[in-house]
Formats: sequence, C-alpha cells, structure tokens
Amino acid sequence: MSAPVPKPRARYKISVNPSTESNGEAEKPEANCGNPGTISSVDMSFSGGTSETFVSPPLIPLTSLDEEMRTETQCNSDSSSDECPVSQPCKSPQPSAPPADQHHDTVDRNVPQASVEDTQSAQPIQTKTKKPRAATIRVSRRKQAAPGSASRGSSPRESAVARSSWLDFWKGRKHNVLWATFDGQVMSLWKKRSDKFTEYVFHVSSISSVRSQDRGRFSIYFRKKHFEFMAHNEAVQEGWVSSLHASRGQDPPAPPERHGSLAMKDQRSKVYVAICGHNLWIYSSKEDFTLGLGMTIVSMNVASVKQTGRHSFNLITPYRTFNFSADSSRDLAAWLDYLNKVIRNALSCSQVALRLWASPWNKVCGDCGSPNPEWASINLLLVICEACAGIHRSLSSNRSKVRSLKLDSKVWTEPLIQLFVIYGNKAANNVWGHNVPAAEQILPDAPQDQRTDFICAKYQRGRYRRQHPLSYSQTQLNKRLCEVVTGDDVEETLSLLCSGAKVLNCPSAITLAETAGQALQTELLRHNEFVDTPDFDKQRRQSSRHQAGLEELHGKLDDERFLFSQENDSAACDVLDLKEVISIFDLSTRNTHEFEVLTLTDSLKCNSDARDSLLTHMLYIIRVVVPGPLAAEELDGVMAVSRLSLLEGGQLHHVDVWASLRPGELLFYPSQPHDLQRALPLSPHTHYSLRASENIIEVIAAGKPLYLQFEREHSCSSWYALLHRAASSGRSQQPSLYRLPARMCGNVPPEVERCISHITLYGLKVDGLYRRNGMVTKVSQLVEELRASPMLAFLGTSEMEVLDVAGALKQLLRKGFQLIPLTDRDEWVHAAAHTQETQRLPDYHRLVKRLPLDNRATLAALCGHLYLVQLHSPENRMTAHNLAVVFVPTLFQELAMNTDMVRLTKELIIHHTLIFLNKEEDPQEEEMITVF
Repeated sequence: MSAPVPKPRARYKISVNPSTESNGEAEKPEANCGNPGTISSVDMSFSGGTSETFVSPPLIPLTSLDEEMRTETQCNSDSSSDECPVSQPCKSPQPSAPPADQHHDTVDRNVPQASVEDTQSAQPIQTKTKKPRAATIRVSRRKQAAPGSASRGSSPRESAVARSSWLDFWKGRKHNVLWATFDGQVMSLWKKRSDKFTEYVFHVSSISSVRSQDRGRFSIYFRKKHFEFMAHNEAVQEGWVSSLHASRGQDPPAPPERHGSLAMKDQRSKVYVAICGHNLWIYSSKEDFTLGLGMTIVSMNVASVKQTGRHSFNLITPYRTFNFSADSSRDLAAWLDYLNKVIRNALSCSQVALRLWASPWNKVCGDCGSPNPEWASINLLLVICEACAGIHRSLSSNRSKVRSLKLDSKVWTEPLIQLFVIYGNKAANNVWGHNVPAAEQILPDAPQDQRTDFICAKYQRGRYRRQHPLSYSQTQLNKRLCEVVTGDDVEETLSLLCSGAKVLNCPSAITLAETAGQALQTELLRHNEFVDTPDFDKQRRQSSRHQAGLEELHGKLDDERFLFSQENDSAACDVLDLKEVISIFDLSTRNTHEFEVLTLTDSLKCNSDARDSLLTHMLYIIRVVVPGPLAAEELDGVMAVSRLSLLEGGQLHHVDVWASLRPGELLFYPSQPHDLQRALPLSPHTHYSLRASENIIEVIAAGKPLYLQFEREHSCSSWYALLHRAASSGRSQQPSLYRLPARMCGNVPPEVERCISHITLYGLKVDGLYRRNGMVTKVSQLVEELRASPMLAFLGTSEMEVLDVAGALKQLLRKGFQLIPLTDRDEWVHAAAHTQETQRLPDYHRLVKRLPLDNRATLAALCGHLYLVQLHSPENRMTAHNLAVVFVPTLFQELAMNTDMVRLTKELIIHHTLIFLNKEEDPQEEEMITVF
C-alpha cells in the first residue's frame, strides 16, 4: 500500500526559536501559536538549488479537555484542526520557569531524531495532560486457548519495525481507542481488529516528527496536524517510537495516477480520493491529501465498479460497498474508466478464476484475506491463497481437497463453479469460521507457524465452527442429511458435513439429491464422499482443559466494545468486540453484585459496588448482542441471555436464536429478522432435563418437547442451574393485572388471567386490538391449550400472535360461562335504559354485587384490563366505545344490537372502579391501574 505525497522530502535544517509567542506581524507567514523553545521555521534545501521556508506546525501540548476547549475558543479554530488561524494569534500556557539559557540551535536532517527530542526535552513545559476515560467496572478475565494455537496476547507482526497494539488516541479533542498496525511503511488505525477498513492510514514519509513523552505517551506530527497516542505501558510506547524512528527517511511513494473530489454517501460530504497503484486512497479533505493523511484504502484487486445513476457509482468489495457521486457525467466517465483500468490490470487470470471472483467473498482468501486467491478446497467450498493452500495440503486429501483455479481445469465442472459462485467463501466461513475471535484471525502477512496453527484449529479441531444442533447423534445427522439434500439448502448440508455427517453412511443421499434434481447438492456430496471428519467432541474436551490464569483488569463500555485497562485511568491494553459475546449471566447475591460474560475463548466476571451500576453495564451489553429492540419490561429481572440453537419437538429442523431467562418466563429472539419473537411461561410444574454431553436442555412446553442447544458447556450448565430459580419465582414475579381489594372474594379463571396478563404486557399498542381477528385455527388451538394447561401454553409476542391471544380470550369468555346470568338479564336492560347517568351507575353497582363471586371477580378483571387498553387508544385506536361494541356480544349475547347495552358496556369500562368497589369495601381505593 502507498500514499501520495505531493512534495518530495529532502535534507533540511530545523531552527528552534526560544523567543516568546509570536505577535502575528505581517511579515510572518503564519502566526506562531507555539511555546518557547518550539520549532518555529524549517529551511528546506533541495538538490536542485531551490529553497523554501515555511512555518512548522505549532506544538500543541497535551492538555485536559476543559483547558483545550478554552484554548480552542480563544483561537477560534475548527475542532478538527491542530493549528491556529493566521489572523488570530493565541496565547499558550507559559512554563513555570523559563529555560536556564536562551539560545538558537540548528539540527541537521540527517541527525537521528533523538537529537531533536533531547533538544526539546531540555526546555520543559508545564501542561495538563489528557487522560483516558476512567474505568467504570472491575473485570476478572480467564482465557481459554486451544492446544497448539498461538497465544492471544502475542503479536506475531512485531519485529524491529513492524508492530501492532491497542492505543489510546487523540485527534484534537476527539478521543478513541484504536487497534494500530505498522508494517514498516504504512501505519493503520482500526476501530476493531476485525474491521476491514481503517479509521486513519498514512505512509511513514508523511510524518514530520515523532515525539516521546511520559506515561506511555507519544505524538506523531504531519506538518499542520498531529495525533497523540498513549500505550498501556512504557515498553509498548518505546517499541512504537523506535519502530517509527527506524522507518524514517524512506522515499515517498509515486504520485497518484488520478485524484480529485467525490461525494461519498456514508460521509454525507465531499471526500478526496486518489488512485495509487492498485489502491484507492480516500481522504476526508484535500488538505489531508496534501498531508498524506488518509481515512482508508480500498484494494482494487478485490473490487468491482457499477454505475448506479447519472452521476453516481458503487465501488463493491467483499466487506463493504462505497457509494460515490461525481460532479458531472464527464467526471463520472473518467473515474469509471480509470477504476476499471486498474481492476483489469490486477485481474489478468483464467476464466474459472474470473467467474469465481465474480462473488466479492471469493476475491479474498477464505482463511487469511489475501487478494485474488488462485487455489480452492473443493470439498470445503473455500477459495484460498497459495500460502494457505500449502497448509491445507498438509491436512491430507481426506480433509481438504486442494485444486488450482488455473491448472486443474478438468475438475471445474459447471455445477462446481456454480457452488462456489453462489456459496463459496461466505457459506464456508459461516460454517467453519462462525466464531473466529478477531485476535486469532490471521492476516495475509501471517508467519508460517501462525498460519498453520490457525488452519489446523479451524479445520482439524473445529474450534470456530458452527456446530449443527443434531451433532450429538450420528444417526440423527445422517438422517437429516438425507432430508436436506432433496432441497436447495446447501449451507445446511455443509453444516451437517462439518459436524460429522457421513456421506458413506447415507448411501442413498447422492441418489436422493439426483432424483430431486439438486445438481449442486449432488456435486457437494460427491466431493465429500470419502472425507474424514475429526472427533470434534474429543478436541473440545482437550481444549477445555487448557485454561490460562485469572487476570484482574478494569473495564469500560464504548459503543459496541468493552475496553480493558490495567489501571483505572490507564490506556487500554485490550478490547473485546461485544459481537463476540455468546452468553451473559447475572451472578449477584444479597451481598455481591456480579455478572459473567462468555465468549468463545474467554470468561469475564464483572463486579461493582452498587447494583444500579452493575445493571447499567449488563443491560447495555444485552441490548448490543440481542437482535432487535428490547422493551424495558423484557429486561426486568433478566437472569441469563445466551445464543443457542432451538429444536422443537421431534422435528429435525432448528433455528438460531437468542434466549433470555426471566422469573417465570423464557423469551426467544430470532437471529433472522423475518422470524417471530416468542415467549414461553415457566412455573414450578415445568419439566426440564439436562443432556450434559450434548450441551442440551430439554423443556416440556404444553406437552411438547423443546430442545435448547448451547455453544459452550459452561453456558448449558449455568442455564440449567438458573432454570429452577426462574420457574419457582415466576408466579410471584408476574405482573398483577387486576388487584382485587382485600374484601372482594372470588377467583378469575387462570386461562383468562393468563390471556389478560399477556395482552397487557405485549399488546396494548397493537393497532385494532380485539377488533381485528386472529387466525381461526390458531385461536382454537390456543383455547384448547389454555384450558388444558394455562401456565404452560405457549403465547407468542408478535402482533399476529397477540391478536390470536385476544381472540382466544373472547372465545373463552363467550363459550366458557356466562358472566351475566340469564336470570338477571332483564334487570340489566332496565338499568341501562335510565336516561341519567347518576341513576344508571348505582344500579350497575347493585347488580354487580348480586353476581356470583367468581363472575364478579372475572368481570372486574376484564373491565379493569379494557380500561387500560383504552388509555392507549392513540396507538391502538381502541376507544372505550370501540371496545364496548366488540365486547357487548360477549357479555349480553342477543342484546348486542341494543344501543343501551353498548352504552352500559362502555360505562362498565370507564367507571369500573366506581361500579365494582365502594367505600365500605376499600375506603382508600380511588383508582386501580395495572401494577407491574
């Protein structure tokens, strides 16, 4: 990779001016905002005899956020700029004591940079330093490593020059923690290790100076701008400074072939782009282009271009699509011509390779990410580079069948090419690389031993694979394989083969696929017919015994990341991407506040002195990892959250979900957006059992078995331990939807109470609640399940499922029993006929008191619930009148067309507290609202 630099570097002299701050006189090229002893001008002498003098960037000290804000206000400068405007000279903090001697030094460009550092260190400046944000929670981390794999803490890229680590980073007032890499020429800053595109990137020739400071700090200067860094210890700081110094003096890269401004949709502003070799550099502005300070680099050998509008086009890569717009059709045509020319130069290869590379995922190696891979493992559906192909060959052909895209033309049949184009690296890594931690993912320049460890862990030990839910049973795997190959779900076939399904043990699988006309399935099975699958269970047991020691850290949350530091206010030493989390458990007791976070490789226990602080951190992580928005009540009392596979009944079909365990309830959140959210009630009567060897918990819901399969043994055992507490505490923790006064007797049927409870929790804002009908078959099935086992019946939480529950409630009330007995019907009609409300309400109250106790309690619960529904009429459009029209047939059957009875039902809803209670029964009761 290379960055364009507009002017070549040459030997020059640096003049250090010890005088006080500049007065901004007219003959000065720029106002000097620096401190005494800072570099004020640079005399650059080129071999051609010409010379140029310019003012160096002011050396802005590390200051506190408040001080910097005051300074920037005085300077009246943009927050993204590191220099003061010419017309506004600013005052810098003065040192507590002036230097002992005032002199003028001249330093030759060929002298090592340390000489500059020594010169400036002789003139101390008293400043307030910037600090990283303080940690907010204590963390104990235990790492788990697979045998033979590289240590997570090691950095195989480090050498005399190459380096990588987490660094705290400041650009002006903006602070972040970034993953920094340096290959001896280009320094890149990434928000996450797994990111494919940088936040900042620059060539070493763009650097004007590197300054080392105290407490692990150092700064990098680019003439007019500078970045400030802080490492978590001085050894890391010294490594970075020495690497950057050792790489100084390199020739600048060649000028760009084309550069100019384009509008980028993601930035919602103009950016500056430049084509350099086979790379497209993107800069935030033309000024940054002149400084050589880029935002990111796009490798054109893995990209394609597509015009999307009159002036716009997309630059498509395997990881991201960039949307650009030119100023005119002429500019657009010129950019498309240049970009396509660069891509063609990078992609001169065979037709098979070009067809496979038509899929963006196949344009990079499926293991290390190298561009334009020319080899493939035809049984794994994986396109790989030459370096990774050598490791795959060492696995033997009964594990990975390696073929060339250029040379082995006979093997590339049309169905095989279609398999790779449609599925290829994306499907292969969804199965084999489902859980690769960012710290363990190899890069194109990975050394041989690290590359070998990673590939062996991935394909021999199955360390990162997505285990098929039926992997606990060889018989079930083989049976499911015979079912799947008759359809077009190639990815599940790949998952079954990855988990140990044997094509040889299913002699009819290939025949079934051929008979069903599934050419792609047939091709995949043939290439896996004689492939051996390792004993992954044995590997998993061996891996679980390799545990590292406990590491005490301090943590703080930042966007979708968990930052760790060794001290409360020190720089970050490691960062966890929260998307790697697979389980969260609340481990708090009466005296301790603690929760646990599990990833594929790590176990973290986070503790705090206060319960509120602990919940803030835990619920933040849950909201990040669980798909879809979460209501506040869904997080109330949450005990565990995990990613798992859900298998229902005797079916072999499974779905990947996130599950949340609360007192009395188990919630399922689908990973796919089109699937429905579900809820399963728990009670002391709920039956559940553990299959420890398979990481499965079986739960019996409404007489049907439900299987929860976890990714880690620890997740499974923790859930099993918490299930008893959740089931036993469910009844007391459920919301009380209608609080009967102490003197009011009677019981509400449990199936009615369950429906009211569920609708109040999930359906108050459903449009047309009770007016819209659910599915007739679903409603009838729900009624049967609720009558058989009210607390175990499964009630869904999607809009249609809530409408099904509402339909079941109406059917239960209409067909179960008569709330208003026929013998009292005439008196209700007479009471409703009064013209004055003051006459009607006392009669209603008298008639309610004559109802059987259970009828009275049920009618009171129903009217209290409907009162709450009409309070949400702006969202659900169900006013008290609309509800009365719907429920009058339920209460009074054939009298539903009587307008007086509609008004009566409406008044039962609006005045339910006045009608169902009086002062003798509960003198304190003025209004009853749902209690949560």
